[in-house]
Amino acid sequence: MVRIVAMLAWSAMLMAPALAQGAYPDRPVRLVVGFPAGGPTDGPARVLAEKLRASLGQPVVVENKPGAGGKIAVDHILGQPRDGYTLLVCTYIDAINTVMYRKSSYTLDDLAPVSLITNAFYAIAVSKDLPVRDIQEFIAYAKARPTEINYGHVGAGSAPELVAKRFERATGVQMTGIPYKGMGDALQEMVAGRLHFAIGPLITTMPLFEADKLRVIAMTSPQRLAAAPTVPTLTEQGVPIVAGTWLGICAGKGTPQAVIDLVNRKVVEAVASDDYRALMRKTGVLGVSSTPEAMAAEMRKTEDEAGELIRALGLQRD
Repeated sequence: MVRIVAMLAWSAMLMAPALAQGAYPDRPVRLVVGFPAGGPTDGPARVLAEKLRASLGQPVVVENKPGAGGKIAVDHILGQPRDGYTLLVCTYIDAINTVMYRKSSYTLDDLAPVSLITNAFYAIAVSKDLPVRDIQEFIAYAKARPTEINYGHVGAGSAPELVAKRFERATGVQMTGIPYKGMGDALQEMVAGRLHFAIGPLITTMPLFEADKLRVIAMTSPQRLAAAPTVPTLTEQGVPIVAGTWLGICAGKGTPQAVIDLVNRKVVEAVASDDYRALMRKTGVLGVSSTPEAMAAEMRKTEDEAGELIRALGLQRD
């Protein structure tokens, strides 16, 4: 009898840690977004969060922590326990920031990629106050007014800024950059007539274009987009620039591999759904997914390509 009691006690001790930890997830998951609500990062995040809520069986709460070109959100999630309960909608900009700042608070090795969730291109928008209808007219107008043209971006080294810098180099135009917390804010300044030029995501740019509040004169895509078939690309108009961006899901390095694998499976399922892909297409975004390894490769590629441009232009900051 004593032996049986001892065996039961030993079995209970072995089971206790598993019972204490529970199966992931056993409580709500936070999905942190480094840009304001309603923007091009926030929209896909909220659609994905709802689908993950259904598949994970727990609430997935989107939290916006905008500022510093996404760095505030990255620093926040890296300060949380690496248990999969705080995830990040990581962006192209997060990879750029590692080379933009000489004293970056993180490296790509601090992040654990899970999966890509979108690929996208940009719309080139101008204020309706400008007497231009296409890229060549804008180039001529801006060259006649060096440094007088203001453009919006979302932080040093952000995709909108780097594409604008590439545009300046390719065309000989000189503009003055103005940072905003999100491109939605920048575009509203354009509607108000206080900003001249912006390279914006379609999700925030096209509704204003369709409402005739600003003018879209080009796309950065390799071909015309189904979301805007009447708008020509930059390359069609003689400017040899194709530029895209991506979003994905990341965790902090050290998150258990079993958790990474589970979240990856659920994200891949969500992105493959017809309604997710349809919703993304409506905003000019392509719903895509990947393995963690493929996303890591994409992040490295972004870092390498952006680093070359940033160093060539002398854009690095302390």
